[in-house]
Amino acid sequence: MSPTTRVLNASTKALYRLCLLLPLLAAHGASAEPPVIELHILDAPPLTFVDDPRGHGIVGDVAVAAMTKAGYAVKIHVLPWARAQKHVSESQDHLITPLSRIPGREDHYTWIASIMPMERAFFSLDRKVDSFAQAKDSFRKIGVGLGSAQEEILRTQGFSDEQIYPLAIGDNPAQMLLKGRIDAWFNGVPESRYIWPKVSKRKLLMSPVGSNADLYLACSKQCSAKMVEDLRNAVESLRKDGSVKRIHDLYLPE
Repeated sequence: MSPTTRVLNASTKALYRLCLLLPLLAAHGASAEPPVIELHILDAPPLTFVDDPRGHGIVGDVAVAAMTKAGYAVKIHVLPWARAQKHVSESQDHLITPLSRIPGREDHYTWIASIMPMERAFFSLDRKVDSFAQAKDSFRKIGVGLGSAQEEILRTQGFSDEQIYPLAIGDNPAQMLLKGRIDAWFNGVPESRYIWPKVSKRKLLMSPVGSNADLYLACSKQCSAKMVEDLRNAVESLRKDGSVKRIHDLYLPE
């Protein structure tokens, strides 16, 4: 073999090794510094937790798992819920959850994926109602989470401003119901059933389910199409492999 041939063979082998290494180096560089995405949540157990040793709640954990699976780093933000919604809607590529997909919000966000259904009902201590119409006639003051979908749902159903009493989301409406400051609490069923035993041992009366609106992982109106696709696929993958159910059962065991 001539010296020239040996040099060419060595050069060819070096180039071949470089071609093999480039994808690995690119992957390593991508994994070392994943894009950081802001996720806005609130303290609404068991859907989302701000400070709990188990994690960020049913919807929060699914959102974080989907972001990680899609290759994004998570930066959690906690703002008053109405302000968080406005901030995300007007920003770019910010995420928010849990957000119900209701008509008044439809055009303000990019809806990525439904994480879980949310049934809503009226909760009271002295009088059980069977419909929105009966609740409208029976309850003088109805507590709802400030900035929640419940507020819009009641307005759509024709309840007056005097009947709708917005309160900070969490156990505040339950406390106000216990003290007799409100007549009823219109809220998500899982959330109310989770909160009430921590507040009182009194029996809580629940109406039939009056509304269903799925809880979504949503993005700003201006949102990267790639990020939307990545996260939508990640949520679907987590649903298919049973992760969503396992997360749900961690916070709400059957």
